[in-house]
Amino acid sequence: MESKKYLEDITEIKNMMNRSSRFISLSGLSGILAGIYALIGAFIAYKLVSNSHRGYLILDGHIFRLVMLDLALVALASIVTAILLSTAKAKKNGEKIWDSSSKRLVINFLIPLITGGIYILIILNQQKYGQTAALMLIFYGLALINASKYTLGYIRYLGIGEIVLGLICAFIPGFGFWLWVLGFGILHIIYGTLMHFKYDRKK
Repeated sequence: MESKKYLEDITEIKNMMNRSSRFISLSGLSGILAGIYALIGAFIAYKLVSNSHRGYLILDGHIFRLVMLDLALVALASIVTAILLSTAKAKKNGEKIWDSSSKRLVINFLIPLITGGIYILIILNQQKYGQTAALMLIFYGLALINASKYTLGYIRYLGIGEIVLGLICAFIPGFGFWLWVLGFGILHIIYGTLMHFKYDRKK
């Protein structure tokens, strides 16, 4: 009986240490919505490209700028949704949304992401289009894994999934669009659903 209580105490101490050093208010619902936004954005991009007279993207084309605007709006909607829903969850938990743990989370997420974004722009400027989708998935996956040390849940596995899809995409760039849809759309919905039922609903 005493050994059971001892183990429970150890578990509680471990949970307290995790809660004090990690940002725990990431909303699962924001992951689901980010995936839905990505699917909508991918559908719009697909229609823009398939209905253009070339049928493919070039860097200085009008369609390319529209697709970039489409991607930017998807990213903006996902970020705003994540901030609003995570803020609401933090308030519900009686926690601060912007403290040392959330700062570490954001900084460690942005370092690989911004590095990848700059690298992708460089190779696009060299008219090397073929690996764009693969690089987006790989650098995004690295950003998630790098940030996972400062939060809880399945975000590390989401990052691993994105990297695996990115490597597959590098081998078969002709399926880049569909692997992008799978990585940024479907995987986010699965991740958000698991997070929602494991961490949000039981609060």
